[in-house]
Amino acid sequence: MKPILQRYASYHLWANKELVSVLAKLTPEQATLNLGGSFENMRALVWHAWDAESTWYQRLQLEEKVIRPSEQFTGSFAEGCAAWLRQSALLADWVAAATPARIDHIVAFTRQKNQHFKMPVADIIMHACNHATFHRGQMVFMLRQLGITRIPSTDFSTFSLKK
Repeated sequence: MKPILQRYASYHLWANKELVSVLAKLTPEQATLNLGGSFENMRALVWHAWDAESTWYQRLQLEEKVIRPSEQFTGSFAEGCAAWLRQSALLADWVAAATPARIDHIVAFTRQKNQHFKMPVADIIMHACNHATFHRGQMVFMLRQLGITRIPSTDFSTFSLKK
């Protein structure tokens, strides 16, 4: 299982880097322009992806009370994108260093409204990566709404052919 998770986390980091290479060039106006949809602007969507990934990473660290990094963040949109990439690198590094026992672990955590859950580590990793894939698709759509057409492919097959 670990080789699959490691490859998926590596793909996840690579795909985020590819997309951030475009996102980081957005002007503040582009990053905050209301485009409609689930997230009103690109900044809100990137912050959501970053916060979600950080939340799952903190759960892997067995943190009882997770924090959303964007809530204390005061930097620029490009700096926020860079912070999201650092978070993705932490996840990939965590998976690479994880022992088989750690991969087989079940994590207990509490969500909002004091709801208690348990989830296998492998499922957490797959969810964190898959969640970002969904939102990268939304980001590509929003980039196209902004008139940006030079957007790199973040398909797994593109990653696979390059690696």
